[in-house]
Order: sequence, then C-alpha cells, then structure tokens
Amino acid sequence: MYQKKLEATARLLEVMDTLREKCPWDREQTFESLRSNTIEECFELVDAITDNNMEGIREELGDVLLHIVFYSKMGQEQGKFDFADVCNYLCDKLIYRHPHVYGEVHADNPAEVIHNWEMLKLKEKAKKARKEAGGVLSGVPRSLPAMVKAYRIGQKAASAGFDWEQKEDVWAKVNEEVSEVEAEVKAGNQDALEGEIGDLLFSIINASRLYGIDPETALERTNKKFMARFSHIERRAAEMGTGVGEMTLDQMETLWQEAKEVKEI
Repeated sequence: MYQKKLEATARLLEVMDTLREKCPWDREQTFESLRSNTIEECFELVDAITDNNMEGIREELGDVLLHIVFYSKMGQEQGKFDFADVCNYLCDKLIYRHPHVYGEVHADNPAEVIHNWEMLKLKEKAKKARKEAGGVLSGVPRSLPAMVKAYRIGQKAASAGFDWEQKEDVWAKVNEEVSEVEAEVKAGNQDALEGEIGDLLFSIINASRLYGIDPETALERTNKKFMARFSHIERRAAEMGTGVGEMTLDQMETLWQEAKEVKEI
C-alpha cells in the first residue's frame, strides 16, 4: 500500500518537473500568479465536500495538491525549500501538536485536543515574540474570508480564556446587537449601521461556534434552500404562463409556502 503511494508521489513530482521545464505556461508561473487560482481551487474543493460528491472531492484534492507541488517546485528553484521540506515540516508540527498521541499529555475528547493545540500554538508564538510583534490573534490569516476569519478569531480568543462562561450567555449579546442595529436604522446613519450589522454578524458567528455549528456550512445550507425554493417559484410561474417579475408579492409568497411543502426542498 505504501509502495503504491510512494510511486504515485514520485510520478507527480516528475510530472511537475517536466511541466516546469517544457510547458510555456507552467514555466512562467510565480507564487503571486498562482495565488488567486489556489484560492479558487480550495473553494471548488469546499463545494464538492458540501455536495458530498466523492468523485468531485477526489478531483479537487488533486487540483489542490497540484498547487502544493507547484509552490514546492518554485521554492526548490529558489533554494528555499522543496516538497520533502514541506512534508517533514508538517510531520514535525503534527507530532509536536499531538502530545496526547506522541507524548504523555492526555486528551479524552475533541475539545481537550483543540485546547491543547491552541496552547501549544501560543507557546510557539511566544518563542517568536523576540523577532516579531504578535499576539493571540496574530496567526489569523489576513486574507481569510470575513466569516471564516471571525470564526477563527472567536476560537483563538476563547483559547486564551476570553469567552462566555456559559454558552447560553451569548444570546444576550446577540439581542444587544440587534437592538443597536435597530437604533441605527432609525437614526439613519449608514456608516454606523454598517458597523452595528458587522457586530451583529460577529455575535451570531460566535453563537454558532459555541453551539458547535460551522457558520459557513449553515449559511450555505440556507443559500441552497433559498435557491431551490425560488427556482420552484419560477417553475410554477412559468406553468401559470407568467414570469416572476409579473407576479405580486402575495402570489410569490403563496408559491414560496408551496415550495416549503415539497419534501426535496
């Protein structure tokens, strides 16, 4: 089994070497030119995971792996690192961050594993503090989408003890933010309203975290549900010989309620 995996990895690295040498497009790529493509490939992988499309997951994992190998090849060309360095660094980090597997630390549930993981990362950052300024939140990538970033900020702050004592307490904060949004709506201050809506979204994301819900997955589930139900309205409108734009809001609401009764939707 391992021999098969080693042979496949060696084949991939050889293909990458050949493409980098002989393909005009591959040859001219840089870290910067691949960046946006890498982000796109990661989102395509997430789509396949959301759809539980195993064939799609396999394909998209391959595309993401291609980018890892590509960056490693460019790192090798610059004399900075190669694919082996990437793998070995990852292995060392995984072993270090799993002392409950490779050491004497005990972790009986996922929550304890996450807590130990965050504590070890804090220690790593403390070692780097002499060289660069940083804190608990310094490890959150700046380029993360806002929702994912908010979730990670909440996780890291919680790992340092900055969290609600009881998860139920978060709803008081959510309600507080709703009231502040309503106040700014009445005041008509657009800039302040933007800030308060951001605060409300942040509190909702924290509530999701506390209740073990991935907000990105939850929102995408609602996106798909809305799209399916709206498509039902469009279909039914066409059957009635009209278009959505020609219907009254009450007519669309009737079809919306009809869509909610469809089991598949």
